[in-house]
Amino acid sequence: MALTYTNRKGTTYFLCRGATKTGKARYFFAREPENEPVEKVPQGYEISESVNGVVSLVKAQPALLLETEILAVKRALENHPRARLYRVDAKAGRITVHEFAGTDPQEVVQEWAERFGLPGFAHDRLAGFEAETLARGQFTPVMRFTLIDDQKRRFKAERMCYLGSIDDWIAIAFGKSIEELARTLIPALGSDAFFELL
Repeated sequence: MALTYTNRKGTTYFLCRGATKTGKARYFFAREPENEPVEKVPQGYEISESVNGVVSLVKAQPALLLETEILAVKRALENHPRARLYRVDAKAGRITVHEFAGTDPQEVVQEWAERFGLPGFAHDRLAGFEAETLARGQFTPVMRFTLIDDQKRRFKAERMCYLGSIDDWIAIAFGKSIEELARTLIPALGSDAFFELL
């Protein structure tokens, strides 16, 4: 019996093993059991799920981040007025904030209610529609914090830049604690102030 994993979108995947061209074992998740089903996670590996629900088996890496550092970013996001539209992903020495890539579900429901003259519609339908939309929606990285000094616990902050023909990261702060960076930078997410962060 293959090991199964259900992602945040409710899709169940099966852990399978195949072989590379050189004959080495290759592990992957599939919606249906294929090749050789695997019953447990191989030693030295762990299951990883991206904020967009992509499930993979990755080599286990030592934890470079402290739980308190990840929590500092999550707490700063909880205070954001549109917190529900953001997700946090932490891997190796980096914490990345992802933003919902689409129209705010609350705005969609409100527009439907106004357009069709259904005042109770927004309230009755919002919770389910929003939960489903955010669970199945795509998120894109917009801000990240990278550990640059593991002794003093100092980070570099970057934001996604949308100028020019190539989207890329630009540095906006260096050598500060994650608490300070999160507290001062996260409130700019989703606003014009975000584009002024340099």
